[in-house]
Amino acid sequence: MANLEILVSELPTLIQSLKLTIGDSNQIMEQIILINNAQEQLRNINKLIAQELRFDHVKNSAIATLPRIDTVASLFIPSIGLVAPAIAEKFGNSETKISLTDLQLKIDSWIEWGYFLQAIAADILSDLQLVNQLNSDINHLSLTAHFKEIAECLKIKLDFGNFNILERQIQKVSIYQNELLELQQKLNYIFNAIKNSHSLLNILLGVSAFCGKSGFALEWLDDDHELIISSNGKFQELTDILNDCDYFQEQIAALIIQGDTLREQAEEALKKIEEQSSKKPIISQDVEIVPKFSTPKIVLSALLIVSSIVVLGFGVWKIKEQSPQLQQMSLSLTQEGSAFVPDVGGAIAKFKSAQKLGMEAAYLVQNPPHPLKTWQQAETKWYQAINLLDSIPNETSVSDRAKNKSAYYRINYKSISQRVLIENQALTNLESAQKLAIEANLFVQNSPHSLLIRQQSKDKWEQAINLLEAIPEKTFVSIQAKEMLLIYKTNYAAISQI
Repeated sequence: MANLEILVSELPTLIQSLKLTIGDSNQIMEQIILINNAQEQLRNINKLIAQELRFDHVKNSAIATLPRIDTVASLFIPSIGLVAPAIAEKFGNSETKISLTDLQLKIDSWIEWGYFLQAIAADILSDLQLVNQLNSDINHLSLTAHFKEIAECLKIKLDFGNFNILERQIQKVSIYQNELLELQQKLNYIFNAIKNSHSLLNILLGVSAFCGKSGFALEWLDDDHELIISSNGKFQELTDILNDCDYFQEQIAALIIQGDTLREQAEEALKKIEEQSSKKPIISQDVEIVPKFSTPKIVLSALLIVSSIVVLGFGVWKIKEQSPQLQQMSLSLTQEGSAFVPDVGGAIAKFKSAQKLGMEAAYLVQNPPHPLKTWQQAETKWYQAINLLDSIPNETSVSDRAKNKSAYYRINYKSISQRVLIENQALTNLESAQKLAIEANLFVQNSPHSLLIRQQSKDKWEQAINLLEAIPEKTFVSIQAKEMLLIYKTNYAAISQI
């Protein structure tokens, strides 16, 4: 028995080695060896337990192994009780003793887990393309870290007084927005790989792309046999990663809108600086300030002609005779300069209206969650803004800017439209669940003693519960759904007992 207790005291170390860190192929090989060694020691413990159980006086004995296991495990998994309760089950319950028979069963499950890890490791090492992709992912930032980096870079304080700095700031915003778009595509790939793939290796590739440099390890299976991974000391199920993907999609959409706002502010400031710098007054022979001309060289030539006429002695009356013509010429030149690229169909007015709609839409969706109506209003404003920008003809002065802005607005519109669909479905689920609950109550009230009616009522409660549980976490009605869910589950439990 003494030898068995010594071996059991080493269980925490053995169990900790029963995980597979995904990354460099050489490390995977080393881990396979560690897993093999751990399994061998676990088999030895099981043999000793089997020997002890042959004696009648130890059949009902128990050894307090798990307090030791929990003490060591807590050093490696500080968040064990908060993040991944299923991991605690991997190490056992620290508050009770465990019988030799139960310990034997638990050791069998650890050995099985080791075989599962070895099979995954073998599949990974046999796929050269997969190994190369994993090695590539480990050289990039995790998706979380990359997002935080871009978000920090977009905290730009615009320098409205410096033309050159503003131009550089606009370029930076464009670069960060392109990075956000790439991050969106990466998120879509990760989400689809984890949710829709039927291959575990493809799922692991999605997780690898999500974790990046942080790396990840396969830790355990929960009660529903869902894979639990660890990364940077954080334990997650695969569904948790999918929820993170949804969260980052929303945050990226918000940052793209923020970038649009910065660009618009900077572009407006640039335009004002250009207008101010072009306002250089030209003084005529009569010391009168000539209105602003966008083609000053031509106007100056006209004034020099007048001066030449004076020098040649044509007289003051000649100057007076020429003045109306010069005024007409100046007016013509001014109109030509200010409309060098024609403003067809009020293009500038349309562009400004679209900008205003975009700002209003962005303001509406700040600090979610919001009711469905708010998201729909924002969606409508983005749609109207895009239509205005698309209606601006190519030959106008703002056509290029309109095309660029339309591309960004379409991204925002798509993001908001997806949110409208989610919120609409959540609201539909809530209303349908409420209707089912009313019907369930009416059934029982009308025929309280009918077994068939009670069964129909129970089915309605179950349907209502399923609808409420399908409502996403961050939607506007999710809090109300949780409150209703508690009541509905209580009613379902009560009628099930009856």
